[in-house]
Amino acid sequence: MPLPHDEAFKKLLETFFQEFIELFFPELDSMLDYSETRFLMQELLVDIVGEEARELDLLLEIRYKGLDGYILIHLEPQSYRDTQFHERMFIYFSRLFERYRKEHKLIIPIAIFTSDEIREEQDTLEMVIPEHQILRFQFLKVELRKQNWRRFIDSDNAVAAALLAKMGYTTREAIEVRREFLRMFMKLKTRLDQGRLALVMSVADLYFKPDRDQDEEIIKELMIQYPEEGEAIMELMPAWKRWGYEEGIAEGIEQGIEKGIEKGQAEIIRKLLLHGFTPEAVSKAVELPVEEIKKLM
Repeated sequence: MPLPHDEAFKKLLETFFQEFIELFFPELDSMLDYSETRFLMQELLVDIVGEEARELDLLLEIRYKGLDGYILIHLEPQSYRDTQFHERMFIYFSRLFERYRKEHKLIIPIAIFTSDEIREEQDTLEMVIPEHQILRFQFLKVELRKQNWRRFIDSDNAVAAALLAKMGYTTREAIEVRREFLRMFMKLKTRLDQGRLALVMSVADLYFKPDRDQDEEIIKELMIQYPEEGEAIMELMPAWKRWGYEEGIAEGIEQGIEKGIEKGQAEIIRKLLLHGFTPEAVSKAVELPVEEIKKLM
């Protein structure tokens, strides 16, 4: 069962925190000592703006080289439009400062905007009077839709791969984005364990909208590029497993057939076999016995 969006996104940031900072904040990256990183228990902070108590998404303690001490980094994903979000970030910062100012010399708030809309997210809260600035608070931000996806396709960064589909691209570029994501994923297979690979794929699957014709075209290309990775390629897109089922509902299943392979599923299986996949690989992907697959050869 796929992870809910917020849970999956949070897990991605927890698991690949260093990769996230390297990707989007290279100057900050150079100042952090990742060997001393500790995620703190979720803080329950009172949100005056929303008149409610809320847990921070992610809060971690890490050593900062410039201060030779520990600092706090607060990560807050935001997926919807909120005109008061910048005020909310200041309130969270204020609560953290009040609670931790004696222990930590610096608090860095970071917002990650994941909305599909392209807009300028407000990241500053100011209070001024003539000739005097009372307050200027500005948090760091990443607006994913404003990121050009082509900048990241040569990267071996797991966060870049997981979030590629949330970056800025046109409808005509969608198949290119899908293709490049899968190539990035195949490269990640050489250095990540199965658990981390599954996390990258689960987050990416939240954003990609599978297209059967496009995916079949990409299958052919990947099979040529990675001839020894047939079974691994089959496991890349969970949507493949659903094609036959969805088509069976749409087209109807022949009367009198209670078990066996549905029409739509059989068509997909034949095409995969034709493209060079072994019966064993197809069996594992579509979750049917090898014997049933071989009947269609």
